[in-house]
Amino acid sequence: MESVRMQDTAPRRRPRWWTELLLVVVVYAAYTGGRLFVRGGEAAAVENGLSILRAEKLLRLNAEHPLNRLFTEHSWLGIPADFAYASLHYLVTPAILVWLFRRRTARYRAARTWLMLSTLLGLVGFTFAPTCPPRLLDAGHGFVDTMAQYSVYGWWGAEASAPRGLGGMTNQYAAMPSLHVGWALWCGVMLWRHGRTPLMRTLGVAYPLLTTFVVMGTANHYFLDAVAGAAVMGLGAALTRPFIRGADRVRERFGPGRGAAGSAIATGIVSTGCETSEGERIPGQRTRTHTSASAPAGGATDADAGAGDGAPAAAR
Repeated sequence: MESVRMQDTAPRRRPRWWTELLLVVVVYAAYTGGRLFVRGGEAAAVENGLSILRAEKLLRLNAEHPLNRLFTEHSWLGIPADFAYASLHYLVTPAILVWLFRRRTARYRAARTWLMLSTLLGLVGFTFAPTCPPRLLDAGHGFVDTMAQYSVYGWWGAEASAPRGLGGMTNQYAAMPSLHVGWALWCGVMLWRHGRTPLMRTLGVAYPLLTTFVVMGTANHYFLDAVAGAAVMGLGAALTRPFIRGADRVRERFGPGRGAAGSAIATGIVSTGCETSEGERIPGQRTRTHTSASAPAGGATDADAGAGDGAPAAAR
């Protein structure tokens, strides 16, 4: 039991960077592919968007309209917000992953697993709840697409934040939940939990809040999209530890090095020829030859010799 506990608490070796990069690419490809190929009908997406807007108005949570007017009327706010929406989640999230990989190795695996599980959960939301964002609703609902309004200043066109001419490569109805907010919340938690300076903790609080204002002010998401993004991250966090335990069990059962080491732990033998007797904390080296040779010269009996032949030694 002690050997198993020591094995469980031993520090893990840093993951190989190329396997981590491949894993990130695979998950992001699934995320992007899901957004592209899993498309709901436009009518259903618009109805879902309007349902969210009606619910927010009923609950007096409709902060999108005043923020959108603010960003539309003041370009010094709208243009930076559009750049932030189009780029920060592609820059900040990978940067924090690399930082954790290099500087917080012991925490990296759980953090990476949390992020990826939550991203895949978000993909489930895009699949079953296609949602028209505020900017794509009829103009009568009072929203302005700031990405289109300020597109002359950036690389994007009138279709989401994709580069001009590539708008058709995105699913513009993948709005619920907001993974912009979800990923920003993950980044904030990592900065708050693992940052060592007041500045990093301040950024950990400010970044997800700023992202929430940006996604609403640019009319890319509803407030409830942002709430759903946070909820998805919470669910992903709850699933992370069970997922890691399951992955470890699979690795122990089918991974390399299972044979001799696994058998040794299962039988209580911690190294060749070392056995732990009842009452002993530190295993001793006992073999047939060694035990016989070390028997007392004067008073050894046949029974004593037999006991040394493999029976446990008396507790000391």
